[in-house]
Amino acid sequence: MIELKAITEDNFIDAFHLRLAPGQEKYVSHPIRSLAQAYVYRNQCQPFGIYAEEKMVGYVMVIYDYDVPEYDIWHMMIDEAEQGHGYGGEALDRVIEYIRTKPFGDSNRVALTCNKENPIARKLYESKGFSPTGNEDEDEIELAMTAM
Repeated sequence: MIELKAITEDNFIDAFHLRLAPGQEKYVSHPIRSLAQAYVYRNQCQPFGIYAEEKMVGYVMVIYDYDVPEYDIWHMMIDEAEQGHGYGGEALDRVIEYIRTKPFGDSNRVALTCNKENPIARKLYESKGFSPTGNEDEDEIELAMTAM
């Protein structure tokens, strides 16, 4: 079973040790960059370690965009050694459950972006109810869903 744990001073180094499989660097930023963004946006975001049996196997950040308003899922990744076990799908379920609590504001819209050349991630997102919005930025497409 997958569990999300807030990134704190007790586990942030574990996030630094996560690795993407070769070639995946073009799809998602490393948690080091994401944690720097989390510091900047600290009043509107929550970074999480993705845990399987007390081991950090991935990382994800939830951020609230007050201007839209909407929740955004940023930098979700599973360590290269832990891929293929279904952790990404379970983690996405936990993230959506967290967003449904509306920790930062009242919005049911959840958005994320996916690299156009990453069909595995896109298939996962669409299987969880995300749909393309038609918005694109360079090599990324936006997908969104309504989380009630």
